[in-house]
Amino acid sequence: MLDTMGLTLSSSEGFWNALVLLLALVVLFIVTYLVYTRGKKDFTDKGEKRTPYLSGNKIPDDTHIKASNMYWGFEEALKPYYDRIIKIHTGIINDYVYWFVGVLAIVLIIVGGL
Repeated sequence: MLDTMGLTLSSSEGFWNALVLLLALVVLFIVTYLVYTRGKKDFTDKGEKRTPYLSGNKIPDDTHIKASNMYWGFEEALKPYYDRIIKIHTGIINDYVYWFVGVLAIVLIIVGGL
């Protein structure tokens, strides 16, 4: 169903309006441009700035860096969560299926309003 001006397409799932999409893209472009302009103006990516390093140490190009090293900060920040999860980790697929079904049932009860 279209509105009187023919700009909005409405359905049982929602609506779509080309002008709203265009406006959102313009706002996104402006925000992106503002972030870009606040960047460092005198940055050049020549010389040593392009060479790979790990913790300040130069490494050869053919070196393989393990993911545990690359994501060390992320893992360290979530260490309390990982410590709890590792304790309850059994490795048995049935346990994960039980958890999935249980959580799904709770979510459906909350969403369904039973």
